[in-house]
Amino acid sequence: MKNIVIFGAPGSGKGTQSEQLIAKYGFEHISTGDVLRNEIKNGTELGKTAKSFIDNGQLIPDDLMVNILASVYDSFGKEHKGVIFDGFPRTIPQAESLEVVLAKMGKKLEKVISLTVPDSDLIERLTGRRVCT
Repeated sequence: MKNIVIFGAPGSGKGTQSEQLIAKYGFEHISTGDVLRNEIKNGTELGKTAKSFIDNGQLIPDDLMVNILASVYDSFGKEHKGVIFDGFPRTIPQAESLEVVLAKMGKKLEKVISLTVPDSDLIERLTGRRVCT
C-alpha cells in the first residue's frame, strides 16, 4: 500500500495528476477541498465544526483537518492500494500530525510529489477557469 502526498500551487495540476495515478494504480483520493465540501454538505459533526471556522473567515485548525482526513482514510477500508493526499499537508506541523495519525493506523507516507509550474502558467490556467458569459 502506498500513501502519497501531491502538492503544488493552485492550478499546478494536482487534481489532474491525481486522476492519472488513480486510473493507473487504483489509489483512493483525498482532496481536502472536496472532503470539506462533502462533510459540510452532509451535515456531519466534523463538517459543522469546520463550517463554523470557515463562516468566521478562519482557517480550519490542523488537528481538526487531520481528524477529518483520518475519518475519510478509514472509510476506504483495509484493502485499498493506497491513498493520494491532494493538497494536504501544506505545513510542517500538518505533515507531522498526518504522520502521527497514519502511524497509529500502522501506515506511513511513501512518497511526496511536488508540482512546480511557472507563475505565468498558473495565472493563465486559473484565469481561464472563470469565464463570465
